Amino acid sequence: MEFKIAVIKGDGIGPEIAEQGIAALNRIAEVYGHRFHYEYVPAGGAAIDEYGDPLPDFALEKCKQSDAVLLAAVGGEKWDDLPVTQRPERGLLRLRGELELFANLRPAIIYNELKDACPLKDEIVGDHLDIMVIRELTGDVYFGEKGGDDTRMYDVMNYSDYEVERIARVAFDLARGRSGRVMSVDKANVLATSKLWRNVVTKTAQEYPDIELSHMYVDNAAMQLVRNPRQFDVILTGNIFGDILSDEASMITGSIGMLPSASLGASKLGMYEPIHGSAPDIAGKGLANPIAMILSCAMMLRYSFDLEREADAIENAVKAVIASGARTADIAGGGSFISTDEMGKKIIDAIK
Repeated sequence: MEFKIAVIKGDGIGPEIAEQGIAALNRIAEVYGHRFHYEYVPAGGAAIDEYGDPLPDFALEKCKQSDAVLLAAVGGEKWDDLPVTQRPERGLLRLRGELELFANLRPAIIYNELKDACPLKDEIVGDHLDIMVIRELTGDVYFGEKGGDDTRMYDVMNYSDYEVERIARVAFDLARGRSGRVMSVDKANVLATSKLWRNVVTKTAQEYPDIELSHMYVDNAAMQLVRNPRQFDVILTGNIFGDILSDEASMITGSIGMLPSASLGASKLGMYEPIHGSAPDIAGKGLANPIAMILSCAMMLRYSFDLEREADAIENAVKAVIASGARTADIAGGGSFISTDEMGKKIIDAIK
């Protein structure tokens, strides 16, 4: 099978980890007889430097014409002084909106061999932790009206019922392949948008009698994630809450460098990226963990290309390499570690 992939290397450690993700895909192509065609497109700070735009129109069009988008990382301190509407992250937000990628899937899994990297006690984490955060991606305060002056600024949080319903269906459908439990997180005791959110999620759940739905306020959810994370399976929440809670969940697993994500819409075209940032402070030093990028490629194979066996091959390779004791700096716990390239090569060699 043949697929066209738009690749955004981005900024900071982006090019380093993108190289490892592509190498893993090339290994899959070799082993399973597929062909992946890569179209490199500019976005983020690098695009600002070259084109004066965090997402040039031609780059957006190339993404739209692809079967999937692979994004490494964008942003950095170099562009922090730019207005909010011109920062590298605006290119990412535009890409999500233009591609209508409304559902962000962020799995947080603890590997037993990495439990020492988890900041929580063993009795809290238990033998297994596997949480899936489903974050609504194209609404909320990030996409609301913005304005103000030097003395007062505002950002409007808003949701429409159809936006809540479609992301709720994603969560319920996904839960059917897991434990059948969904925790919807909001702030319905204070926010009008959250009242709408809770009402629509509850109504939609009536069509899924096999799914157990619970509700929790976001402040309590943040506390419960560190107090008793095993109570969660699928967490369904809005854009800004999901942004924060998924990062918290990632640190429970030991390192933000381990977690991939998939941004999906109504079609098979999706965008796949590690949840970490561009980490310009370690760029070019071989310290970046490529695992989140490589696992994002596995999610691409599964959700955009329907290549379940191939996705499993990458995930099993990552598990095998971690079990062998290989560690990058972020998960070494002060012990010996290997470079970005070395970790990538070990995973690629383990793909069967």
